[in-house]
Amino acid sequence: MTDTFPRQQARTRRFTLGAPRAFRVAPDESRVVFLRSTAGDDPVNRLWVHEVESGAVRMVADPHELLGDDDETLPAEERARRERAREAGGGIVAYATDAAVTVAVFSLGGRLYRTDLLRGETAGLPSQAGAFDPRPDPSGTTVAYVAAGSLHLTDLTRGDRSLAIADGPTTTYGLAEFIAAEEMRRGRGYWWAPDGASLLVSRVDSSHVLEWHIASPIEPATPATTHRYPAAGTENARVHLAFHGLDGSVVDIDWSHGGTWEYLVDASWAPRAAPTLLVESRDQRTMAVLEVASDGAVAERYRWSDEVWVDVVAGAAQWIGQRLLTIEDRGAARRLVLDGKPISGDDLQVRRVVQADEDGIVAVVSFDEAATEQHLVHVALDGTTTRLTHDAGIHDSEVSGEVALVTSAGMDHDGTSVRVIRSGVEVGAIDNLAESPLVTVRARFHRCSDRALNTAVLLPRGAERDTPLPVLLDPYGGPHAQRVVHARSAYGASQWFADQGFAVVIIDGRGTPGRGPAFEREVWGDLATPVLDDQVAALHAVAHEYPGMDLGRVAIRGWSFGGYLAALAVLRRPDVFHAAVAGAPVTDWRLYDTHYTERYLGHPDVYPEHYERTDLTGEADELTRPLLLIHGLADDNVVAAHTLRLSRSLLEAGRPHRVLPLSGVTHMTPQEVVAENLLLFQLAFLREVLGLGGNPDR
Repeated sequence: MTDTFPRQQARTRRFTLGAPRAFRVAPDESRVVFLRSTAGDDPVNRLWVHEVESGAVRMVADPHELLGDDDETLPAEERARRERAREAGGGIVAYATDAAVTVAVFSLGGRLYRTDLLRGETAGLPSQAGAFDPRPDPSGTTVAYVAAGSLHLTDLTRGDRSLAIADGPTTTYGLAEFIAAEEMRRGRGYWWAPDGASLLVSRVDSSHVLEWHIASPIEPATPATTHRYPAAGTENARVHLAFHGLDGSVVDIDWSHGGTWEYLVDASWAPRAAPTLLVESRDQRTMAVLEVASDGAVAERYRWSDEVWVDVVAGAAQWIGQRLLTIEDRGAARRLVLDGKPISGDDLQVRRVVQADEDGIVAVVSFDEAATEQHLVHVALDGTTTRLTHDAGIHDSEVSGEVALVTSAGMDHDGTSVRVIRSGVEVGAIDNLAESPLVTVRARFHRCSDRALNTAVLLPRGAERDTPLPVLLDPYGGPHAQRVVHARSAYGASQWFADQGFAVVIIDGRGTPGRGPAFEREVWGDLATPVLDDQVAALHAVAHEYPGMDLGRVAIRGWSFGGYLAALAVLRRPDVFHAAVAGAPVTDWRLYDTHYTERYLGHPDVYPEHYERTDLTGEADELTRPLLLIHGLADDNVVAAHTLRLSRSLLEAGRPHRVLPLSGVTHMTPQEVVAENLLLFQLAFLREVLGLGGNPDR
């Protein structure tokens, strides 16, 4: 069977298979631990060690050897964790190490394993059925893990024992609640003490959270799955904290301060003697750093506020000795702030802190308003800034001492390269085994409209600026995600659509990250009007540069927020958009979660008008253009009710449209056959409704 791009993208899980990831650099700088499968179409991740001195690479744990012919049956909690993390692979998808990075632990099919990273020897650990999220103590002796909502301990000498037992079906210990995992990047619910004698443990009570039911319509005899979903304006799960000693002692911690703090954003412990909590108010306008004493007493060390919202940024609060480093929006920039004083300037938009110590801070930043590149910089504690990467592209890093692992994606190569740097000198590389796409990306970058919006244009092979072509907008368009970046890997599907006979245009408008606080905050109270206006303005501006663009045949496609934007476009601007494909769209923001939605629209009881002006179901009678709605019926993030409610409103208004329900499919659409045919189905729809004839890629 001849390979095609849709089949290849599906088979390679969007070209993620074979790519190294989840790096950990040992503090003695001798080795780098990482995950990778053995080829670009191999979905099973193994655990590897790269020796810095020799450059040798060793596979230290192979799921095939450990499981044999057994299928990897995942606990429900692990399936949910992978969905929150958008994990498309299998095998060893996560691991944790001791402080010295000599031991790694992981779960496979609900069983626990421990690997000696120096000897490359792996052994099973005694555990309860359905075990997952194992983490060793700093010495690597005792391993904590979660099973059936309870927290357990295990090791090779004392065996398995319980530490905190769930006392009901709506209570869990050591698990991140839905909001933390989906919206706050916190995928864990327990933390070891530096001495290994106790753990900081979250107890989540979801009994007050709305109970939703997700059924499988193609299996009517199978009971629906119950899902606790905190929709905007409703109650969140209640997160309690306590110290649990290995001796059985329990010390409760009243971190919420009588409800002042709604969200536990993050927690950290080592190397300090007392754990640090990063917390946030329900309205998300104030964030604080709390420190917890051994008796459970909580002291507030620092807080910062914003009149609109305070964003959650990776590495947003950490200690450098006795000094506190935070990431805050101050004036025109997202800055590094040390003990309340900004130390980075207007020219840097901080995206993530990689490392922070007395020698300075390594951070991922955008340098200017273009924001299409991400670079590494070193910022001394006095604010002196040194650029560490110079090649155009998207760069990131993991650092320990003088050894840094630098990942780089750019427009001059497929995938991501991984370099090992010691004391500023490249001493090795880790091979990326991902396949190269069967398309040649030809993206041209522009800054369009009076807002200088970042825009990418992709044309078919052999086409010029004046070649007559219908137009396909392919945005995400919303908060937290950029589509216009200097990385070839971002444009595979867009280039494939272009090669089918479209001028594909991708626009990052107001609300998208990287261009500073003011640009992001322009969507406060209205996730519809400014977002759509920017798509229209940039489209018309870029069309002046490409006279072949046929503005009489303009379509738009998108997924998730992009799906919302696509449906919005044909409802509100049929004069501009002539067809839309809306995948997994939010249609009524009252049905989306508290943390994301209330950040941008406020609480629905306080700002009902914000929800009214962004509700697509109320505009159903405006549809005059072809609209294809696609939704996974197993989606527990943007539930299928969004599409079904809009479809009902369209039917009641007498507006023809199409709905493609995907049985058994979640928000990520990981199934290979579904992912392949989904692209082909969209293409066939667009060619039909725009009058372009048959599908040339069939």
